[in-house]
Amino acid sequence: MSRRAGSAGPHTLAFVESPVQLLNVLEWAHAHELASGDALGAGLTLVVLSPTDPMTRGQLRRMAELARDEGHEVRWEEARGGPAAPFQTVGGLAGMLRKADRVVLGDPFSRYVQLLLTITRAGELVVVDDGTATMEFVAQLARGERLVRWHRKGGRPGPRDLVFAPVSSVARKRLTPSGDRRVEIFSSMPMEEKPEGVTVVANTFAWTRSRFGPPRITKGADMVGTSLVETGVVDGDAYLEAVKLLSKTHGTTRYFAHRRESVEKLHRLAVETGLEVVRPDLPLELIARRGPIGRTILSFPSTVVHTLPLALAGTEVKVAVCDIDPAWLTENASPRAQGFLSGVTGTARDVTRLSAVAAV
Repeated sequence: MSRRAGSAGPHTLAFVESPVQLLNVLEWAHAHELASGDALGAGLTLVVLSPTDPMTRGQLRRMAELARDEGHEVRWEEARGGPAAPFQTVGGLAGMLRKADRVVLGDPFSRYVQLLLTITRAGELVVVDDGTATMEFVAQLARGERLVRWHRKGGRPGPRDLVFAPVSSVARKRLTPSGDRRVEIFSSMPMEEKPEGVTVVANTFAWTRSRFGPPRITKGADMVGTSLVETGVVDGDAYLEAVKLLSKTHGTTRYFAHRRESVEKLHRLAVETGLEVVRPDLPLELIARRGPIGRTILSFPSTVVHTLPLALAGTEVKVAVCDIDPAWLTENASPRAQGFLSGVTGTARDVTRLSAVAAV
């Protein structure tokens, strides 16, 4: 039986495409209840726009179980199950979208989400974190720019970008507050620019801390993987050498793989470094909070350098972040990449910065 019976308040529709987005919707619902006394319960319907990647799907199914335990309805959509799937998904959701009083979304850069935004009439839109991409979204919204992911910025728009441009433009307008539409950003990320009229609410990971832990802490160090190689930003050989040096210097024993890291890269990493590669079944914030976890967590610039200190507040675990040496960047990396990654590291609170590996 669900923990909560439901709510007579306005109906909320949330769209998520990743485990982290779903976690942050749960954090938002918890913070909303604490601030307003409104227990959303069955008044929140979580729509999972499922990707095809097996690891991501597995984490999403585990997160969906947690959402149901909180009393929320979960609707699983095979949104990428074939050429006709997007049309069937959008068609099936149109009625719910038009009736929803509030829409919560995790990735405003997603073409799927942007298309859904053109349908909604909701008077309240909430954007929850989709990792460090939220920082770029807020900056672009504040400057009135078109929505482009940071690792693609600087490149010329492709044919699909040009075809989709009118939809993206409408979505950006929907995400701009107006007289009859309120926009909220629920985030643990630092924001140098705040869009005019947008309400910003801090995500402190209170739900995670209330439901899990405190963790058992081991003596060694753990490392968090990144998909910067897979996105074409960082050279694979340079990344592997950096992992080798960091693990040797800090006595690392486990490597928590990012859900997008390739099997080939992880196999090579395990063979050449001797690290135990762990493929988590939940977002790392929950894994770390449940434990066991190393006394030190090493990371490259990524979302976790902002979220783990919050999730692990009150414990003795320390988070250390290693900067990306410009020499590691591929020739295809966006001109924006180095500045963005430096900003991710430089704005992180309660972390130790490592630079010794820059000599690799």
